[in-house]
Amino acid sequence: MNIWVDADACPVVIKEILFRAAERKKVVTTLVANQFLRVPKSAFIQFLQVQSGFDVADNEIVRRVNAGDLVITSDIPLAAEAIAKGAQALSPRGELHTAENIGPRLNMRDFLDTMRSSGVDTGGPPALSQSDRQAFANHLDRILAKREASR
Repeated sequence: MNIWVDADACPVVIKEILFRAAERKKVVTTLVANQFLRVPKSAFIQFLQVQSGFDVADNEIVRRVNAGDLVITSDIPLAAEAIAKGAQALSPRGELHTAENIGPRLNMRDFLDTMRSSGVDTGGPPALSQSDRQAFANHLDRILAKREASR
C-alpha cells in the first residue's frame, strides 16, 4: 500500500498526522502538488511537484494509484476515480469514501457546483475541527492496522 495525498488543499495538521503515520508504520506517503512543499527527510515521505493547471495533481494521482492504495483528498471526483481503480479514499475530515457512498456524494457535489455556477452562494466548508482531525486519525489508524494484519 502507498498513500497518495492531494496536497494542494490538504490542511497542515493532516499532513503532520500523515508524516507521523508514514514513519511509524513504514508506509510510503507521496504528497502531490503543483507548488513546492517542504516535507520531512524520510525514506517513507516523498514530494512530487506537477505542473500548474486544472486537475493536474489529481490526474497524476489517478495515473499512479494502484488497487489497495489510499488516497487522501477532499476532491470527490478524484476519490471516485481512485475507488474505481480499487484504491481507498479518505477525506481530511475523516470521511471514508466507498463504492457505496461515492455516487451520492458525487451527485451532491455536481448539484452544488451547478447552484454556484447559477450564482447561488452555497457557502464553503466549515473550518477543520478537532473532531474532524480525530476522525481522520482514527480512520487512518484503522486502515493501516488492516494493512499490517493482512501481511
